[in-house]
Amino acid sequence: MDKTKCEAFLSVVDTGSFTKAGLRLGYTQSGITREIKSLEKDLGFQLFVRSRKGVFLTPDGEAMVPLVRDIVNAFQKAEQEGADIRGTLKGTLTIGSYFSISAMWMPQILSRFRTQYPGVRIFLQEGGNAEMGRLLKERSVDCCFGARPSDKDLDWIPLYEDELAVWLPKDHPMADAPSYPVRLLESENFISTDPDDDTDQDRLVERCHLHLHTTLTTRDGFATWNMVAAGLGVSLNQLLISRDWQGSVSQVPFDPVQKIELGISLPSLREASPATLRLIEVARQAIR
Repeated sequence: MDKTKCEAFLSVVDTGSFTKAGLRLGYTQSGITREIKSLEKDLGFQLFVRSRKGVFLTPDGEAMVPLVRDIVNAFQKAEQEGADIRGTLKGTLTIGSYFSISAMWMPQILSRFRTQYPGVRIFLQEGGNAEMGRLLKERSVDCCFGARPSDKDLDWIPLYEDELAVWLPKDHPMADAPSYPVRLLESENFISTDPDDDTDQDRLVERCHLHLHTTLTTRDGFATWNMVAAGLGVSLNQLLISRDWQGSVSQVPFDPVQKIELGISLPSLREASPATLRLIEVARQAIR
């Protein structure tokens, strides 16, 4: 199958939109539509159904996704290997990343990477642990920056050890305490960020067998931070995410200390493309 048509197909799958897929690949919406129709003609069946609610895969289209990903990944790896041999690395990298890492690490990492390898296009997809795990399992990303994945079949490269801390309103009785007993969380009104999504919060609750009184949930760490500042409850998160945030919130380390390991996960280090290997090298240098 033609690589361009396959890339157009996957771009629509990943963005959920013909328009967004076109912007991602530098095509007009009509250009993407032509590529998809041509691929459907080659295959002999319909790939997408379009409605007012969006673009959806047909059952046949859904069955083609992993096969087309394998084709595109093979094409891209071959192109990168060839460019690497010529000494001018080119190609495409799709990276998954924690929201906090996107804000704190990625600008420095990608700035260094682009300086050294200007011929590589980069797409960044953000999410939490569950989302990163799904993207890696589907092989829709080359690698992910975040916490160590639950899936033991993935390869893991540690980069940094971060600490979890409780977030308390400034007028909380323990706002100035040297540490905060983990068990005290059970007596607080807790604000949960993106619950039941294999987050660092979820992992701590499971690891310590906590029974929390969750009174409020959010989808965003900064929203949670502001809810705590407003005195609506307490929460917790890694120190990295709030390093540059301002507000009436005290961050107190836990007793016992709770740490997480941040790094890069990928489906297979042995099968990684040249561009992925160069990114890992640059990230190690930047974080160090």
